[in-house]
Amino acid sequence: MTDYGPRPVDRRLPTEEARDLLALVRDLLDREIKPVAAEQEEAGRFPRETFALLSESGLLSLPYAEEFGGGDQPYEVYLQVLEELAAARLTVGLGVSVHTLACHALAEFGTKEQRAAHLPAMLGGGLLGAYCLSEPASGSDAASLTTRAVRDGDTWTLEGTKAWITHGGVADFYTVLARTGDKGARGITAFLVPGDAEGLTAAAPERKMGMKGSPTAQLHFDGVRVPDARRIGDEGQGFTIALSALDSGRLGIAACAIGIAQAALDEALEYTASRQQFGRPIADFQGLRFMIADMATQIEAGRSLYLAAARLKDAGLPFSKEAAMAKLFCTDAAMRVTTDAVQLLGGYGYTLDFPAERYMREAKVLQIVEGTNQIQRMVVARHLAGPETR
Repeated sequence: MTDYGPRPVDRRLPTEEARDLLALVRDLLDREIKPVAAEQEEAGRFPRETFALLSESGLLSLPYAEEFGGGDQPYEVYLQVLEELAAARLTVGLGVSVHTLACHALAEFGTKEQRAAHLPAMLGGGLLGAYCLSEPASGSDAASLTTRAVRDGDTWTLEGTKAWITHGGVADFYTVLARTGDKGARGITAFLVPGDAEGLTAAAPERKMGMKGSPTAQLHFDGVRVPDARRIGDEGQGFTIALSALDSGRLGIAACAIGIAQAALDEALEYTASRQQFGRPIADFQGLRFMIADMATQIEAGRSLYLAAARLKDAGLPFSKEAAMAKLFCTDAAMRVTTDAVQLLGGYGYTLDFPAERYMREAKVLQIVEGTNQIQRMVVARHLAGPETR
Protein backbone atom coordinates (compact mmCIF):
# COMPACT_ATOMS: atom_id res chain seq x y z
CA MET A 1 0.00 0.00 0.00
CA THR A 2 1.32 3.41 -0.89
CA ASP A 3 2.43 6.01 1.63
CA TYR A 4 0.06 8.95 1.63
CA GLY A 5 2.79 11.60 1.56
CA PRO A 6 2.06 15.30 1.07
CA ARG A 7 -1.22 15.82 -0.80
CA PRO A 8 -2.96 18.99 -1.96
CA VAL A 9 -4.88 19.07 1.32
CA ASP A 10 -1.72 20.51 2.94
CA ARG A 11 -2.13 23.79 1.09
CA ARG A 12 -5.58 24.26 2.58
CA LEU A 13 -4.42 24.39 6.18
CA PRO A 14 -4.67 27.97 7.43
CA THR A 15 -1.67 28.13 9.81
CA GLU A 16 1.77 26.69 10.39
CA GLU A 17 0.42 25.19 13.63
CA ALA A 18 -2.22 23.32 11.64
CA ARG A 19 0.36 22.03 9.17
CA ASP A 20 2.51 20.78 12.05
CA LEU A 21 -0.56 19.11 13.56
CA LEU A 22 -1.29 17.23 10.34
CA ALA A 23 2.33 16.11 10.10
CA LEU A 24 2.14 14.74 13.65
CA VAL A 25 -1.11 12.96 12.82
CA ARG A 26 0.42 11.30 9.76
CA ASP A 27 3.41 10.17 11.79
CA LEU A 28 1.11 8.64 14.41
CA LEU A 29 -0.91 6.89 11.71
CA ASP A 30 2.20 5.45 10.09
CA ARG A 31 3.46 4.09 13.42
CA GLU A 32 0.34 3.01 15.27
CA ILE A 33 -2.70 2.56 13.04
CA LYS A 34 -1.97 1.72 9.40
CA PRO A 35 0.32 -1.28 10.08
CA VAL A 36 -2.44 -3.16 11.95
CA ALA A 37 -5.61 -1.77 10.34
CA ALA A 38 -6.32 -4.62 7.90
CA GLU A 39 -5.55 -7.37 10.42
CA GLN A 40 -7.65 -5.82 13.18
CA GLU A 41 -10.59 -5.14 10.87
CA GLU A 42 -10.60 -8.69 9.57
CA ALA A 43 -10.54 -9.95 13.17
CA GLY A 44 -13.31 -7.53 14.18
CA ARG A 45 -11.12 -6.04 16.91
CA PHE A 46 -12.13 -2.74 18.47
CA PRO A 47 -8.99 -0.60 18.97
CA ARG A 48 -9.76 0.87 22.38
CA GLU A 49 -6.05 1.49 23.00
CA THR A 50 -5.94 3.61 19.84
CA PHE A 51 -8.67 5.90 21.12
CA ALA A 52 -6.81 6.20 24.43
CA LEU A 53 -3.73 7.27 22.47
CA LEU A 54 -5.74 9.77 20.45
CA SER A 55 -7.19 11.21 23.65
CA GLU A 56 -3.73 11.50 25.17
CA SER A 57 -2.52 13.20 21.98
CA GLY A 58 -5.36 15.74 22.04
CA LEU A 59 -7.02 14.38 18.89
CA LEU A 60 -10.39 13.67 20.50
CA SER A 61 -10.89 17.32 21.41
CA LEU A 62 -9.73 19.33 18.40
CA PRO A 63 -12.81 21.50 17.64
CA TYR A 64 -13.67 22.32 21.26
CA ALA A 65 -12.67 25.23 23.48
CA GLU A 66 -9.29 25.17 25.20
CA GLU A 67 -11.03 26.33 28.38
CA PHE A 68 -12.46 22.83 28.83
CA GLY A 69 -9.52 20.82 27.55
CA GLY A 70 -10.22 21.17 23.84
CA GLY A 71 -7.78 21.80 21.02
CA ASP A 72 -9.41 25.10 19.99
CA GLN A 73 -8.98 24.23 16.30
CA PRO A 74 -11.38 25.44 13.62
CA TYR A 75 -13.58 22.86 11.94
CA GLU A 76 -11.60 23.46 8.75
CA VAL A 77 -8.57 21.91 10.47
CA TYR A 78 -10.41 19.26 12.50
CA LEU A 79 -12.07 17.83 9.39
CA GLN A 80 -8.77 17.48 7.53
CA VAL A 81 -7.34 15.57 10.49
CA LEU A 82 -10.47 13.41 10.44
CA GLU A 83 -9.93 12.72 6.73
CA GLU A 84 -6.43 11.44 7.47
CA LEU A 85 -7.68 9.21 10.30
CA ALA A 86 -10.38 7.70 8.08
CA ALA A 87 -7.92 7.11 5.25
CA ALA A 88 -5.80 5.05 7.63
CA ARG A 89 -8.74 3.17 9.21
CA LEU A 90 -12.40 4.13 9.01
CA THR A 91 -13.16 2.51 12.38
CA VAL A 92 -10.88 5.14 13.91
CA GLY A 93 -11.91 8.11 11.77
CA LEU A 94 -15.63 7.50 12.14
CA GLY A 95 -15.12 6.74 15.83
CA VAL A 96 -13.55 10.16 16.37
CA SER A 97 -16.41 11.77 14.45
CA VAL A 98 -18.99 9.98 16.61
CA HIS A 99 -17.16 10.95 19.81
CA THR A 100 -17.10 14.57 18.66
CA LEU A 101 -20.83 14.34 17.91
CA ALA A 102 -21.48 12.92 21.38
CA CYS A 103 -19.67 15.86 23.01
CA HIS A 104 -21.47 18.50 20.93
CA ALA A 105 -24.67 18.75 22.98
CA LEU A 106 -22.91 19.44 26.26
CA ALA A 107 -20.32 21.75 24.71
CA GLU A 108 -22.91 23.89 22.90
CA PHE A 109 -26.01 23.68 25.12
CA GLY A 110 -24.77 22.69 28.58
CA THR A 111 -24.46 25.13 31.45
CA LYS A 112 -21.06 26.46 32.43
CA GLU A 113 -21.17 24.24 35.51
CA GLN A 114 -22.02 21.15 33.44
CA ARG A 115 -19.23 21.84 30.97
CA ALA A 116 -16.69 22.37 33.75
CA ALA A 117 -17.79 19.16 35.49
CA HIS A 118 -17.79 16.82 32.49
CA LEU A 119 -16.08 18.18 29.39
CA PRO A 120 -12.42 17.92 30.49
CA ALA A 121 -12.76 14.17 31.05
CA MET A 122 -14.85 13.72 27.89
CA LEU A 123 -12.35 15.60 25.74
CA GLY A 124 -9.00 14.55 27.13
CA GLY A 125 -9.50 12.07 29.94
CA GLY A 126 -9.45 8.88 27.92
CA LEU A 127 -13.24 8.62 27.76
CA LEU A 128 -15.12 7.61 24.63
CA GLY A 129 -18.63 8.76 23.76
CA ALA A 130 -21.61 7.64 21.70
CA TYR A 131 -24.72 9.35 20.35
CA CYS A 132 -28.17 7.83 20.91
CA LEU A 133 -30.91 9.13 18.63
CA SER A 134 -32.02 6.26 16.35
CA GLU A 135 -34.38 3.52 17.50
CA PRO A 136 -35.60 0.24 15.97
CA ALA A 137 -38.71 1.99 14.56
CA SER A 138 -37.34 5.54 14.44
CA GLY A 139 -34.54 6.21 11.96
CA SER A 140 -35.01 8.92 9.36
CA ASP A 141 -38.18 9.99 11.21
CA ALA A 142 -36.19 10.82 14.33
CA ALA A 143 -38.96 12.95 15.86
CA SER A 144 -41.08 9.82 16.33
CA LEU A 145 -38.70 8.29 18.89
CA THR A 146 -40.37 6.53 21.82
CA THR A 147 -37.63 6.10 24.45
CA ARG A 148 -39.16 7.92 27.41
CA ALA A 149 -37.77 9.86 30.34
CA VAL A 150 -40.09 10.40 33.30
CA ARG A 151 -39.23 12.93 35.98
CA ASP A 152 -39.44 12.18 39.70
CA GLY A 153 -38.16 15.18 41.63
CA ASP A 154 -34.54 15.76 40.72
CA THR A 155 -34.19 12.44 38.88
CA TRP A 156 -35.29 11.12 35.49
CA THR A 157 -36.00 7.46 34.71
CA LEU A 158 -35.27 6.32 31.15
CA GLU A 159 -37.08 3.41 29.48
CA GLY A 160 -36.70 2.24 25.90
CA THR A 161 -34.32 0.97 23.23
CA LYS A 162 -31.87 2.79 21.00
CA ALA A 163 -30.54 1.20 17.80
CA TRP A 164 -27.54 1.44 15.47
CA ILE A 165 -25.37 2.97 18.17
CA THR A 166 -21.71 3.25 17.19
CA HIS A 167 -19.62 2.35 20.27
CA GLY A 168 -22.73 0.77 21.79
CA GLY A 169 -21.60 -1.25 24.80
CA VAL A 170 -18.06 0.14 24.89
CA ALA A 171 -18.66 3.89 25.33
CA ASP A 172 -18.02 5.64 28.64
CA PHE A 173 -20.89 8.09 28.14
CA TYR A 174 -23.95 8.42 25.90
CA THR A 175 -25.75 11.54 24.72
CA VAL A 176 -29.33 10.27 24.73
CA LEU A 177 -32.44 11.83 23.21
CA ALA A 178 -35.61 10.78 25.03
CA ARG A 179 -39.25 11.76 25.03
CA THR A 180 -40.34 13.88 27.98
CA GLY A 181 -43.53 15.32 26.50
CA ASP A 182 -46.17 14.77 23.87
CA LYS A 183 -45.52 13.27 20.46
CA GLY A 184 -43.47 15.31 18.05
CA ALA A 185 -40.19 17.18 18.00
CA ARG A 186 -41.08 19.54 20.85
CA GLY A 187 -41.41 16.74 23.38
CA ILE A 188 -37.78 15.53 23.27
CA THR A 189 -35.02 16.24 25.80
CA ALA A 190 -31.27 15.46 25.82
CA PHE A 191 -29.43 13.67 28.64
CA LEU A 192 -25.82 12.75 29.40
CA VAL A 193 -25.91 9.14 30.59
CA PRO A 194 -22.86 7.35 32.09
CA GLY A 195 -21.86 4.19 30.28
CA ASP A 196 -22.00 2.18 33.52
CA ALA A 197 -25.45 3.39 34.60
CA GLU A 198 -27.51 0.71 36.34
CA GLY A 199 -30.17 -0.68 34.02
CA LEU A 200 -28.26 0.19 30.84
CA THR A 201 -27.32 -2.87 28.77
CA ALA A 202 -26.09 -3.45 25.23
CA ALA A 203 -27.26 -6.17 22.85
CA ALA A 204 -24.80 -8.22 20.83
CA PRO A 205 -23.10 -6.07 18.16
CA GLU A 206 -24.66 -6.07 14.71
CA ARG A 207 -22.98 -8.27 12.10
CA LYS A 208 -21.98 -5.78 9.42
CA MET A 209 -20.49 -5.99 5.93
CA GLY A 210 -17.81 -3.45 6.83
CA MET A 211 -16.28 -1.61 9.78
CA LYS A 212 -16.17 -4.89 11.66
CA GLY A 213 -13.83 -3.41 14.25
CA SER A 214 -16.39 -0.78 15.25
CA PRO A 215 -19.17 -2.16 17.48
CA THR A 216 -22.69 -1.10 16.48
CA ALA A 217 -25.37 -2.27 18.91
CA GLN A 218 -28.78 -1.69 20.38
CA LEU A 219 -28.90 -0.17 23.86
CA HIS A 220 -31.65 -1.04 26.34
CA PHE A 221 -32.67 1.44 29.03
CA ASP A 222 -34.48 -0.43 31.79
CA GLY A 223 -35.22 2.00 34.57
CA VAL A 224 -31.99 3.95 34.06
CA ARG A 225 -31.97 6.80 36.58
CA VAL A 226 -30.28 10.05 35.60
CA PRO A 227 -30.06 13.14 37.83
CA ASP A 228 -31.58 16.34 36.47
CA ALA A 229 -28.07 17.83 36.64
CA ARG A 230 -27.31 15.63 33.60
CA ARG A 231 -30.17 17.01 31.54
CA ILE A 232 -28.70 19.04 28.67
CA GLY A 233 -30.57 22.20 27.69
CA ASP A 234 -34.19 22.89 28.49
CA GLU A 235 -36.94 20.31 28.60
CA GLY A 236 -38.26 19.91 25.06
CA GLN A 237 -35.12 21.39 23.48
CA GLY A 238 -33.63 18.00 22.62
CA PHE A 239 -34.65 17.84 18.97
CA THR A 240 -33.11 21.25 18.29
CA ILE A 241 -29.93 20.04 20.00
CA ALA A 242 -29.99 16.84 17.94
CA LEU A 243 -30.33 18.66 14.62
CA SER A 244 -27.53 21.06 15.54
CA ALA A 245 -25.24 18.15 16.31
CA LEU A 246 -26.17 16.36 13.09
CA ASP A 247 -25.27 19.38 10.94
CA SER A 248 -21.74 19.24 12.34
CA GLY A 249 -21.66 15.44 12.31
CA ARG A 250 -22.52 15.35 8.61
CA LEU A 251 -19.36 17.29 7.88
CA GLY A 252 -17.44 14.65 9.82
CA ILE A 253 -18.96 11.92 7.66
CA ALA A 254 -18.10 13.88 4.52
CA ALA A 255 -14.46 14.15 5.60
CA CYS A 256 -14.32 10.45 6.42
CA ALA A 257 -15.73 9.65 2.98
CA ILE A 258 -13.05 11.68 1.23
CA GLY A 259 -10.42 9.95 3.37
CA ILE A 260 -11.63 6.52 2.24
CA ALA A 261 -11.80 7.68 -1.38
CA GLN A 262 -8.28 9.12 -1.23
CA ALA A 263 -6.93 5.89 0.23
CA ALA A 264 -8.60 3.92 -2.57
CA LEU A 265 -7.16 6.24 -5.23
CA ASP A 266 -3.69 5.96 -3.71
CA GLU A 267 -3.97 2.17 -3.82
CA ALA A 268 -5.17 2.21 -7.42
CA LEU A 269 -2.37 4.56 -8.51
CA GLU A 270 0.30 2.34 -6.97
CA TYR A 271 -1.16 -0.81 -8.50
CA THR A 272 -1.70 0.53 -12.01
CA ALA A 273 1.82 1.97 -12.09
CA SER A 274 3.37 -1.40 -11.20
CA ARG A 275 1.06 -3.84 -13.01
CA GLN A 276 2.45 -4.70 -16.46
CA GLN A 277 0.29 -5.88 -19.36
CA PHE A 278 1.15 -5.91 -23.06
CA GLY A 279 4.66 -4.79 -22.21
CA ARG A 280 3.82 -1.61 -20.29
CA PRO A 281 2.15 -0.41 -17.05
CA ILE A 282 -1.62 -0.53 -17.25
CA ALA A 283 -1.61 3.12 -16.08
CA ASP A 284 -0.52 3.91 -19.67
CA PHE A 285 -3.87 2.85 -21.12
CA GLN A 286 -6.24 5.70 -21.82
CA GLY A 287 -9.36 3.99 -20.49
CA LEU A 288 -7.75 3.50 -17.10
CA ARG A 289 -6.17 6.95 -17.08
CA PHE A 290 -9.60 8.49 -17.58
CA MET A 291 -10.97 6.50 -14.64
CA ILE A 292 -8.12 7.75 -12.45
CA ALA A 293 -8.73 11.34 -13.56
CA ASP A 294 -12.44 11.07 -12.74
CA MET A 295 -11.68 9.56 -9.33
CA ALA A 296 -9.25 12.36 -8.45
CA THR A 297 -11.69 15.02 -9.64
CA GLN A 298 -14.50 13.67 -7.46
CA ILE A 299 -12.18 13.61 -4.45
CA GLU A 300 -10.99 17.14 -4.98
CA ALA A 301 -14.54 18.41 -5.54
CA GLY A 302 -15.75 16.68 -2.38
CA ARG A 303 -12.89 18.02 -0.32
CA SER A 304 -13.58 21.55 -1.54
CA LEU A 305 -17.26 21.16 -0.68
CA TYR A 306 -16.78 19.99 2.89
CA LEU A 307 -14.10 22.64 3.53
CA ALA A 308 -16.38 25.39 2.21
CA ALA A 309 -19.11 24.25 4.61
CA ALA A 310 -16.59 24.09 7.47
CA ARG A 311 -15.51 27.67 6.83
CA LEU A 312 -19.14 28.80 7.07
CA LYS A 313 -19.43 27.04 10.43
CA ASP A 314 -16.16 28.56 11.64
CA ALA A 315 -17.45 32.01 10.65
CA GLY A 316 -20.65 31.51 12.65
CA LEU A 317 -22.80 31.49 9.51
CA PRO A 318 -25.63 29.06 8.63
CA PHE A 319 -24.25 25.87 7.09
CA SER A 320 -27.02 23.28 7.33
CA LYS A 321 -27.67 23.17 3.58
CA GLU A 322 -23.98 23.04 2.78
CA ALA A 323 -23.41 20.27 5.34
CA ALA A 324 -26.15 18.17 3.74
CA MET A 325 -24.67 18.82 0.29
CA ALA A 326 -21.20 17.84 1.48
CA LYS A 327 -22.41 14.64 3.14
CA LEU A 328 -24.43 13.71 0.06
CA PHE A 329 -21.75 14.43 -2.53
CA CYS A 330 -18.73 13.13 -0.61
CA THR A 331 -20.28 9.81 0.37
CA ASP A 332 -21.67 9.16 -3.11
CA ALA A 333 -18.23 10.03 -4.51
CA ALA A 334 -16.56 7.63 -2.08
CA MET A 335 -18.82 4.81 -3.24
CA ARG A 336 -17.98 5.51 -6.90
CA VAL A 337 -14.24 5.92 -6.29
CA THR A 338 -13.87 2.78 -4.18
CA THR A 339 -15.85 0.74 -6.70
CA ASP A 340 -13.61 2.00 -9.49
CA ALA A 341 -10.53 1.20 -7.40
CA VAL A 342 -11.64 -2.44 -7.13
CA GLN A 343 -12.16 -2.47 -10.90
CA LEU A 344 -8.70 -1.04 -11.56
CA LEU A 345 -7.10 -3.78 -9.47
CA GLY A 346 -9.03 -6.43 -11.40
CA GLY A 347 -9.15 -9.81 -9.70
CA TYR A 348 -6.78 -8.63 -7.00
CA GLY A 349 -9.25 -5.91 -6.07
CA TYR A 350 -11.73 -8.61 -5.11
CA THR A 351 -9.32 -10.35 -2.73
CA LEU A 352 -8.52 -9.70 0.90
CA ASP A 353 -4.84 -9.33 -0.01
CA PHE A 354 -5.45 -5.71 -1.05
CA PRO A 355 -7.45 -3.10 0.90
CA ALA A 356 -9.57 -1.94 -2.06
CA GLU A 357 -12.40 -4.36 -1.28
CA ARG A 358 -12.47 -3.17 2.34
CA TYR A 359 -12.66 0.46 1.23
CA MET A 360 -15.64 -0.36 -1.01
CA ARG A 361 -17.49 -2.17 1.79
CA GLU A 362 -16.78 0.63 4.23
CA ALA A 363 -17.79 3.40 1.84
CA LYS A 364 -21.31 2.00 1.63
CA VAL A 365 -22.18 2.69 5.25
CA LEU A 366 -21.28 6.37 4.85
CA GLN A 367 -24.22 6.80 2.47
CA ILE A 368 -26.49 5.62 5.30
CA VAL A 369 -25.25 7.02 8.63
CA GLU A 370 -26.01 10.54 9.95
CA GLY A 371 -29.09 10.62 7.73
CA THR A 372 -29.32 8.64 4.51
CA ASN A 373 -28.43 10.42 1.31
CA GLN A 374 -32.11 10.46 0.39
CA ILE A 375 -32.69 12.49 3.56
CA GLN A 376 -29.83 14.82 2.61
CA ARG A 377 -31.58 15.52 -0.70
CA MET A 378 -34.74 16.38 1.22
CA VAL A 379 -32.79 18.76 3.47
CA VAL A 380 -31.18 20.52 0.51
CA ALA A 381 -34.49 20.76 -1.35
CA ARG A 382 -36.21 22.30 1.68
CA HIS A 383 -33.58 25.01 1.83
CA LEU A 384 -34.03 25.74 -1.87
CA ALA A 385 -37.78 25.28 -2.43
CA GLY A 386 -39.24 25.52 1.07
CA PRO A 387 -41.09 22.86 3.09
CA GLU A 388 -43.11 20.22 1.29
CA THR A 389 -46.82 20.93 0.89
CA ARG A 390 -49.31 18.34 2.12
